[in-house]
Amino acid sequence: MSNDSKPVYGGQAVVEGVMFGGKRHYVTAIRRKDDSIEYLQVPRKTNPTLQSLKKIPFIRGIVAIVEAAGNGSKHLNFSTERYDVDPSQDEEEIYNKKEPSKLEMILSVAAVGVLSFIFGKFIFTLVPVFLAELTKPLFPGDFAQVLIETVFKLLLLLTYIYFISFTPIIKRVFQYHGAEHKVINAYENGKELTVSNIQAQSRLHYRCGSSFILFTVIVGFFVYLTVPLDPLWLRVVNRLALIPVVLGISFEVLQLTNKVREIPVLKVLGYPGLWLQLLTTKEPTDDQVEVAILSFKRLLELEQDSEKKITEEIV
Repeated sequence: MSNDSKPVYGGQAVVEGVMFGGKRHYVTAIRRKDDSIEYLQVPRKTNPTLQSLKKIPFIRGIVAIVEAAGNGSKHLNFSTERYDVDPSQDEEEIYNKKEPSKLEMILSVAAVGVLSFIFGKFIFTLVPVFLAELTKPLFPGDFAQVLIETVFKLLLLLTYIYFISFTPIIKRVFQYHGAEHKVINAYENGKELTVSNIQAQSRLHYRCGSSFILFTVIVGFFVYLTVPLDPLWLRVVNRLALIPVVLGISFEVLQLTNKVREIPVLKVLGYPGLWLQLLTTKEPTDDQVEVAILSFKRLLELEQDSEKKITEEIV
């Protein structure tokens, strides 16, 4: 089976584990303190309105980001709540969390996931604006101001990622991030999902969210050149108003770089995102790769079972 004909799977590193998502399910596997593996399995619910919006270029990126942030928070919460629970107090191997009500989902998952993402985006968007404004006496031109703002934004992003990578828990999350990429790369390259095969794969991947974050910085530079900078309050309003625009365009750029990654001349378009992943991923240990394999294999089993049931119902 060629790469183009294979289903596309995505993933996310969590605390002491990895989440993978398919067409109909999400699965997270974590390693608990007693070395046992615990799973969270969540059916992927489809919304007709969202599915329609996902077909619209530039809009689909916003929908995908909101959906990923909300769902990712649920799996991250699971991992942080469960990985260090004393196993003697809970003998269940499979963690089937009761589905929250619609109101609970809005207040908890969406609020924590989506709103925290937006809040962080506001900070990384506005702080460079004010820093660049301080240099206006020396660099008054619009192009120079947007360039300086972009440089500050990039420095802020890189500095933040660099320093948090030294904290033990984040370092391990970044290792699981590397394990997630290695599993996806092995699957897409048609390799058997063994620890040795997966460890031989790259820890970088063109579809990574880290690449997306960097593309928002690059895309923002060109978008901000099209709007006025003065007065300062208008510059701030423009930056906030254009966040959806920058996100939407950046998502399309990410998709494009993934499509052309096999074309020698064009694959360089994705290099900046891959370079950032050198910070957001670390080489995983064998036991971390094992967790990623278990998570992905469980997802494949669920996806195959669903396809089989659908086929049987049609027949």
